[in-house]
Amino acid sequence: MVMVQMDAQALQQRVQQLESQVNLLEKLVDVSVVLNSRLQLEPLLKYIMDVAVDIMECDAASVLLWNNKKQQLFFAASTTLDNSNSLIGTPVPMDSIAGEILRKRDTVRVDDARTDPRHYGKVDEDIAFQTRSLLGVPMTYKNKIIGVLEALNKRQGSWTKEDSRYLEILAAQAAVAIEGAQAVMELRRANEELNEVDRLKNNFIAIASHELRTPLGVIMGYASFLQEDEDVSTQSHASKVLESALRLRKIIEDMVNLRYVKQKQSDLHLEAIRVSELFSSLSLEIQALMDIDKYQINIKMPDKDPYVYADHTRMMMVLTNLINNAISFSAPDKPITVEALKGLTDKEVRLRVVDQGLGIDPTQLEKIFEEFYQVEDHMVRHHGGLGIGLSIGRAIVEAHGGRIWAESAGIGSGATFTISLPTIDPPQEDINQADTSQTISET
Repeated sequence: MVMVQMDAQALQQRVQQLESQVNLLEKLVDVSVVLNSRLQLEPLLKYIMDVAVDIMECDAASVLLWNNKKQQLFFAASTTLDNSNSLIGTPVPMDSIAGEILRKRDTVRVDDARTDPRHYGKVDEDIAFQTRSLLGVPMTYKNKIIGVLEALNKRQGSWTKEDSRYLEILAAQAAVAIEGAQAVMELRRANEELNEVDRLKNNFIAIASHELRTPLGVIMGYASFLQEDEDVSTQSHASKVLESALRLRKIIEDMVNLRYVKQKQSDLHLEAIRVSELFSSLSLEIQALMDIDKYQINIKMPDKDPYVYADHTRMMMVLTNLINNAISFSAPDKPITVEALKGLTDKEVRLRVVDQGLGIDPTQLEKIFEEFYQVEDHMVRHHGGLGIGLSIGRAIVEAHGGRIWAESAGIGSGATFTISLPTIDPPQEDINQADTSQTISET
């Protein structure tokens, strides 16, 4: 009877142990879910320490992180009293307990820290805390050392193998979460730096373009005046000055328009426009900007005249820039064609500018749309410019829900620039007008 009673008690104790282990494992599963949802480092570390104190049934916990650049292990967080903030950033010697855990990547159990020569007692003195016992485990992620997780002062008894196993599980989960949080933090920092560089660049462009406008206007006015001089030599020099001033004005306009690369659709004034309207405006624009007799520009009106939802001014800017590029890289006797073609579906129209000029290296067909990118070939660099016209064009086209790309078989083969835009149904008033015209025609 006594033997049966003892077996029953042992069985009950075993059942209680198993229930306790199951509860701990369930906690660790829940912890994994929470850790993966926290991306800010400071609250993440606090949660890790709180969980460590709970499952280890100890007085305090600390997280130490490894700085690979400085080759230094330092306190990142601790639950030791209210003045633990003074610990943050404090480096730890590599011959300390935490340093040994990191170096050997192995768990260390210390039941009496006061007699252990590896214990870094200065920390206890600084924060008025006494470390009696310590359980520390390494935190690693994909063979990369992240840091050390410590549990301090077990409330009852000594550290056990089960304690080590549970803290190791928590440390493995924590390492993944910390690595993710640090990556997010680094990404945010890099993004902030890029935004600051972008802000400074935009400020410089705004100031430079503003300051250049006034003196440029004076130069252009005076050069235009000198073109009327009776002296042929003076006229020639004035024409060269005016030509250079016009190129500078184009650069300034590109600098001003650079903001459209970032602002995109928020600045668009969209309306239903026929493609033929764009081409008619383009024809007038070309005649106003250049000697039409010098270059052969063929603008082919579309057979079918679809509507697009577009900002007339911005699309004109894109098309005019493409034609200016074609002119810059083409000889006067080489024709330039502007045409509209049906897209792959009825909901798409393609506007093309085709030249027979210098052509483009196929490896640079995508790079030419990058901001400030300029082809390095000696044959084309002399045309000048900031190299932002195509990047502005791409931003505007994409803000319309379209695409723009370049095609070329290589140097000497000319180039084709294509804009693909979604088409829309004709406005109701145009449909009504068409119906009225048809009725009149029938009568």
